[in-house]
Amino acid sequence: MGDFYQNGIVTTLHNLRCRDLEDLEKELVEFSHVRPMSLVLPSLYSELEGPALSHIVDELSDVPYLSEIIIGLDRADQDQYLHAREFFSRLPQPNVRILWNDGPRLQAIHKKLEAQDLAPTELGKGRNVWYCMGYMLASGRGEAVALHDCDILTYKREMLARLIYPIANPNFNYEYAKGFYSRIGGDKMGGRVTRLLVTPLIRALKKVIGHSEWLDYLDSFRYPLAGEFAMRRDVVNDIRIPSDWGLEVGLLLEIKRNFANNRICQVDIADTYDHKHQELSLEDAEKGLSKMSVDISKSIFRKLATNGAVFTPEIIRSIKATYFRVALDFVETYRNDALINGLGYDVHTEERSVELFAKNIVDAGNHFLENPMDTPFVPSWNRVISAQPDILTELRKAVEEDHQEYSPGLFET
Repeated sequence: MGDFYQNGIVTTLHNLRCRDLEDLEKELVEFSHVRPMSLVLPSLYSELEGPALSHIVDELSDVPYLSEIIIGLDRADQDQYLHAREFFSRLPQPNVRILWNDGPRLQAIHKKLEAQDLAPTELGKGRNVWYCMGYMLASGRGEAVALHDCDILTYKREMLARLIYPIANPNFNYEYAKGFYSRIGGDKMGGRVTRLLVTPLIRALKKVIGHSEWLDYLDSFRYPLAGEFAMRRDVVNDIRIPSDWGLEVGLLLEIKRNFANNRICQVDIADTYDHKHQELSLEDAEKGLSKMSVDISKSIFRKLATNGAVFTPEIIRSIKATYFRVALDFVETYRNDALINGLGYDVHTEERSVELFAKNIVDAGNHFLENPMDTPFVPSWNRVISAQPDILTELRKAVEEDHQEYSPGLFET
C-alpha cells in the first residue's frame, strides 16, 4: 500500500486503495475505442524455456483491451522460431506478431540499415526494442504502447493495466509513464544497481558538479532502471535510445529532452516484483551487473555533458571518491531498513558491489573522455524514415511474410 507523497519533479501515481482489477480493465476497454493499445515483449528465446514467461502468457490471455501484442524474439533459429509461434499461439488478442530478429527477412533489413549507419550497433535489448517500436509504427494499430520484460516471476496482469492506464486514459496528458515497484525478492532486497549505483552516483554528481535539473529529474524516479514503461505513439518517432545496458536511463533522459515534466509520470504497478537476477561479475567487466554499471554511468556522463557539464580526469576522480562515501552510507541505511523488516542483508556483498561500481565509474568516465565522438544511441525512426522512406512498409511486409510463411493458420485475424 503506497502513500500519496509527491517527491521530485515528475508526478507519482500511487496504489492507494488496491482498486478492483475488473473495474480497471473495464475502463481500459472503454479507452481502447479512443486510444488503441499495443504491448511490446522483448524476449530471448531462452526465456521461453525459463520459469516466468509461460505464466506471463497465461496472464496476458485474459487481458481484454489490447489491439496488438508484438514479441521481439532474439537468438532463435528457425526451429526455435516455430516453437515460439506455438508457444504464443494461446494468446487470443486480435493481432499477435513475432519479430524473428535472426530470421533472413529481418536480417536483410538490418543489413540495409547498417550499410547507411542507421542500424543499432550492439546486440541486445535496446536493438530488440528499437525494431519492435518500428513495427508498432509500421502496423499503425496502437496509439498507446506499453513494454515490459519477459522474466517477471511475480507477474500479474494488473501490472500491465496500471502501467498503461496513464497513457491510455484520454483525459490525462501524459506522454510517458515509468513503472515502479518494491524490489524485494524472497527475504532480501533486490535492485542493487539502483540502490548502490544510480542513486548514490546522482547524489555524488550533485555535490561535485552542482545543481542540475537533469539530476533532479533522475532522482525523482523511485526505480529508474525498471524495464516497464508506456508511451504514446508520437513519442516513438523521435526518441533515440541506447543500444547498450544504458537503455532504461538513456530513455528516461531522452524523454526529458523532448517533453515537459508535466507530461511525464511514474506509476506504482506492483506490491512485489521478482525476476531473473544478473550476476555481479567481479571478474569480467563485459558481463552482468559490472557491464551494466559501466554503460549506465557512461549514459549519465554523456547526457550531462550535452547540457554543459565539464568532465576532466580530476573531476572523475572526485565523483568516484564522493560516490564511494555516499554509497557506503546507503549500505548502512539499507541494512537498518532490512533489519526492521526482518529481511536478510549481507553487508560484505553490498560493500563489494560498491567497490566494483566505484571502479566502474572511473572506467566509464575515462572511456567518455577518451572517446568524445562515441555515439551509442540508435537513430530515431524519424531519421531512418527520412533516409529510407519505405522502411516501415518493408518492415511490416517482412514480419507479415514470416507470419504467413511459417506455421500457417496460427494467429489468423
